[in-house]
Amino acid sequence: MQSTILQIKDLSIAFKADKKYNSVVKNVSYSLNKNEILGIVGESGSGKSVSSLAIMGLLPAKTSKIDKGSIHFESREITALKNKEYQKIRGKEISMIFQEPMSSLNPSLTCGFQVMEILLQHTSLSKEKAKAQTILLFEKVKLPRPESVFDSYPHQISGGQKQRVMIAMAIACKPKILIADEPTTALDVTVQKEIISLLKEIQLETGMSIIFISHDLSLVSEIADRLIVMYKGGIVEQGYAEDIFKNPQHLYTKALLNSRPPLDKRLKKLPTIKDYLEDTFDPVIISKQERELLHNELYSRPPLLEVVNLEKEYFSKAGLFKSSSFKAVDDISFKLYEGETLGLVGESGCGKSTLGNAILQLDKATAGKVFYKGNDITRLGKNDLRALRKEIQIIFQDPYSSLNPRIPVGRAISEPIKVHGLYKNPKEIKQKVLEILKRVGLSEEHYYRYPHEFSGGQRQRIGIARTIALQPRLIVCDESVSALDISVQAQVLNLLNELKEGFGFTYIFISHDLAVVKFMADQLLVMNKGRIETIGEADTIYNNPSSEYTKKLIDAIPKGG
Repeated sequence: MQSTILQIKDLSIAFKADKKYNSVVKNVSYSLNKNEILGIVGESGSGKSVSSLAIMGLLPAKTSKIDKGSIHFESREITALKNKEYQKIRGKEISMIFQEPMSSLNPSLTCGFQVMEILLQHTSLSKEKAKAQTILLFEKVKLPRPESVFDSYPHQISGGQKQRVMIAMAIACKPKILIADEPTTALDVTVQKEIISLLKEIQLETGMSIIFISHDLSLVSEIADRLIVMYKGGIVEQGYAEDIFKNPQHLYTKALLNSRPPLDKRLKKLPTIKDYLEDTFDPVIISKQERELLHNELYSRPPLLEVVNLEKEYFSKAGLFKSSSFKAVDDISFKLYEGETLGLVGESGCGKSTLGNAILQLDKATAGKVFYKGNDITRLGKNDLRALRKEIQIIFQDPYSSLNPRIPVGRAISEPIKVHGLYKNPKEIKQKVLEILKRVGLSEEHYYRYPHEFSGGQRQRIGIARTIALQPRLIVCDESVSALDISVQAQVLNLLNELKEGFGFTYIFISHDLAVVKFMADQLLVMNKGRIETIGEADTIYNNPSSEYTKKLIDAIPKGG
């Protein structure tokens, strides 16, 4: 018999809205055994993260309450603990990896200091030994150049690297329970695989128990011993991971499995949870011949965008006389055609986002040219660049840090419309914003809400709504669906394709998820260490990868089971 380390019984949590409390978690009961990995899977807003925040004692005191139920950690009831008592537990005995690393890390402190601080607080290590231990942790979570990352600030490293710093911080004191809330959301597939292996290794080494929260059932079934499926605040199915993945009983669990982009065929449209639950989905498969005809038409026109020998080099100084340089983008050239989707993939830190920012002129390239509609946009002045912003837009990777927390989302989406003078009448602008909110799966009631009142997935949809409000010609989607649960991801990908078809949008689709890129992309560009590893037709590359690196990326896609 396995001994239980955590017992949750009849837990119900309510949040305050308009002076009254609404239940968001209802009668949730489960146990976590010692030396076990328990997977919790479900859509954004299903109550996965809220119930885990209750374990950590991190629910906002003014706007939430535990209606009923109990949480026992090692036979001790912890829901009534005071903050000072919780501080002795947090980080040392129960630790958590949060979903959004950019908003979880302190931007004014170096990455190394933030991890070192945990060790100094909970152990008797000296500063020198704590620093050495931190660098070892950075090596353990596969961070490139760990000494350099130690001295770097969060904004100086990629999204995936930030998430790995968070993981290092969480495992620093070898806690008894690690709550991993979407710990691999921002990571590319190869590092995702390494992190899962790493968590398993640490679990075997320390006997640590893990609660692994994710929206990806295939991923969770690769790491978890047991699995809980949550839907609308309650548990709909639980059991051994392998049994649930191979033989799901609940219709919702079956729907979760079917919403992920398939690897063996190309669908015109992805099924959503609603489609599956209501049995309204009729799959349309795009044939190879249809795809060839579409591409022949696309590539017969002049390119919308042409990147020529683009380079981006970063310089850093160490001391008075030493200096070093690092090429994040190294001699990149490609053409992008109107109505096309270029899939840009590669491991975290390979230069994908840097290339996107250089194209957008958000970060000036050190060499090379970018032609948009035949004009070299690297030479444009301030006023011309401002006019170009309407034509070329970006959907950012981190939805929380790209939204102003002080203004409601309706205003956030309205602002760019006003700036570019698309509509003069305030009533007309509001109507347009409400239409856009509905298009991205949100409702009219969300117009007056603030960013902190939304889940991670909902915030990403707001970011997408704000971008498409201007109806640009070219959109750089920088990991724009990485924070979304499987079903909402399907909705957004379908939406992006509908908009592309209806308005002739062109996309540069940056992602670490090759299954998503395969569904979206016409052409695929694989980057490795700042250079082009492979470029060509997406299905051809996926079916017959020409390089070992590309093959490694494809093999790392979670298959489940």
